[in-house]
Amino acid sequence: MSHLSVVLDLPPAQWHRSARHDPPLALPDFLSHVLVFLNAHIANNAENSLAVFGAFPGTSPLLYSSADPVPARLPIDSNSYPSFVHLDHAVARRVTAVLDSLGTDRAPEPSALVGAITKALCYVNRLAISPSSAAPAEHVLPDPRLLILSVSPDLATSYIPIMNSVFSAQKLKVTIDVCQVFGPDTVFLQQAAHLTGGSYIHLERRDALLQYLIMAFLPPPPIRKVLAVPTQDKVDFRAACFCHKNIVDIGFVCSVCLSIFCQPVPVCSTCRTKFPIKTLQRLNQSRPLLPSTPRSTSPKSSPGTPAGARTAPTNGANLARSISTPNELPHSSNIGSRNSNGRSHSMGGSVTNPGPSEAPR
Repeated sequence: MSHLSVVLDLPPAQWHRSARHDPPLALPDFLSHVLVFLNAHIANNAENSLAVFGAFPGTSPLLYSSADPVPARLPIDSNSYPSFVHLDHAVARRVTAVLDSLGTDRAPEPSALVGAITKALCYVNRLAISPSSAAPAEHVLPDPRLLILSVSPDLATSYIPIMNSVFSAQKLKVTIDVCQVFGPDTVFLQQAAHLTGGSYIHLERRDALLQYLIMAFLPPPPIRKVLAVPTQDKVDFRAACFCHKNIVDIGFVCSVCLSIFCQPVPVCSTCRTKFPIKTLQRLNQSRPLLPSTPRSTSPKSSPGTPAGARTAPTNGANLARSISTPNELPHSSNIGSRNSNGRSHSMGGSVTNPGPSEAPR
């Protein structure tokens, strides 16, 4: 028995860029690969459970749950397993409905990836609660996993929520796997996979997405010990400062609450601790003459798009029509047709950067 929660990152703007990038990967093709992978997880064991969450701009609904009852009215096909048909119809129908509801007159919002991750962890926690006090939770839900299929770049304001989600996953013993389908490497999701013992993969050939999913993410953690699962050679442990939400190479840590700042501050904005003037002067003198420019990521950034270039507006309804119709669902037959570690200084004295192992407040 194994539980798998999957988070699909589905912002229309990023998928519009992905379809125009070389090699292209459109959203209907992506869903075809993912649905075959989800069906393979269900086919592995009759007791396997599955939950699929979607991360859309401003919303993160539950797209499918294996605990939902199978509807009585399903297309009758003697060559299809009913559970597969239910999964395909549920995911395609709900993705299409959410994309249709996204209007073009609203201000652009970042993808609700953190909300989807949080809901997935809450779902795992609900399943892990033993129905009987005599049975331990480990026997109710062994080896829970969370797979994130991301296309969005890092958002500096999501650093603290993602780190808090990572600490919750560690407590629940949830393995977080990440597959970056499109765009640059994500620093925060790299750290999430490393800290929970999962795998992080940045796709080199996006047309082979299904092969990556089957070989790297289908086996549960106990079986991965005897397989050659891809691992990370380097992990970027940079953090985002609490003052400007910028990703920093060198930061200053409050010695009381461990808040991170990009420059020495006289009063900590989190715990209101005041620091001596001599300490601030010493830290200012120890700063490098040519500090590296903080790398901030805006939710409007578009990987692969030159600065100043215009991209066509993306309509969620148009994207939804390209996914499927009630009689034409994504299917496997459509697949072939087409660090460095950051350093920090404590404002109460020089200390080693606690890194992401300390919970931010």
